[in-house]
Amino acid sequence: MTNNLTIRRPDDWHLHFRDGDIMRGVVPYTARQFGRAIVMPNLSPPVTTAAMAADYRDRIMAAVPAGTDFTPLMTCYLTDTTDPDDLARGAADGVFTAAKLYPANATTNSAHGVSDVAKLAPVLERMEAEGIVLCVHGEVTDADIDVFDREAEFIERHLRGIIADFPRLKVVFEHITTADAVDFVKSCGANVAATITPQHLHINRNAMLVGGMQPHNYCLPVAKRETHRLALRAAAVSGSPKFFLGTDSAPHLRSAKETSCGCAGIFNAPYALESYLTVFEEEGALDHFEGFASLHGPAFYGLPVNADSITLERAEVAVPESFELTGEEIVPWHGGQTIGWRIAS
Repeated sequence: MTNNLTIRRPDDWHLHFRDGDIMRGVVPYTARQFGRAIVMPNLSPPVTTAAMAADYRDRIMAAVPAGTDFTPLMTCYLTDTTDPDDLARGAADGVFTAAKLYPANATTNSAHGVSDVAKLAPVLERMEAEGIVLCVHGEVTDADIDVFDREAEFIERHLRGIIADFPRLKVVFEHITTADAVDFVKSCGANVAATITPQHLHINRNAMLVGGMQPHNYCLPVAKRETHRLALRAAAVSGSPKFFLGTDSAPHLRSAKETSCGCAGIFNAPYALESYLTVFEEEGALDHFEGFASLHGPAFYGLPVNADSITLERAEVAVPESFELTGEEIVPWHGGQTIGWRIAS
């Protein structure tokens, strides 16, 4: 039995910090584990220009604990009127690492997202030419499409066309939730990859709906059937460089989750690595954990791996039911449960 596992320091290739007091409260949880993180731009107002991204990056860096080596990697929120020149300049200046496609109204603070993917053609053409990564929230938002079918429908309606029209564009299909997405990513060339969250490896849709509504298991895209969860686990632990870590950690205060219209998002940053490692151990794939967590993401983004390492050790850890944040409570992923690993001090 392995009691200690040392890997290159991993990166989080998809998460939300929010802004203001909440951002200042949650950044340390991520910086403690990860060397870098792709930061989502769906603030209010969204981060749509290089200047806004640079300012947001400064606010994040001010929240990083002293002596901690952590780099936020910024993304541009794409809209129907995104300026390709500003995006390209931002990437050339080291401000933007990627650009994010949100279909309008697909998730939190996405009302300003893209209403018609066809309108993005000039932007995607420039991104392809400049080597800028496209990160995709892959769901359609039509009212007549079942929420459990939105990811599969997005693949057929939009993503196949994007890949066909821009064959050299690097695309990350973020927080995939279905076997359909796994199969699609596998069928594409090396320019298409996917991130997988810890919650979608642990739960299926029963966790949201059985025994009453479970708001702290609610995120977008929602968890799907058990067959999809098993497909995600198989992809994550396979050793394929097409799949890598992206927590989609999305903090909302308890008061915003436990309400008549609870917000979508799971705050998994405090115990993200431990949560992922539990899955890899259950699947007998500890030897593939470093690739998924630390190597595949940098390789896809064309960045060096982190120089330092991190050690996880076997131990029973009682996850608090909640943390204090901005004078209120926030519930972490695995809150009130016991997990079997911790980051060595």
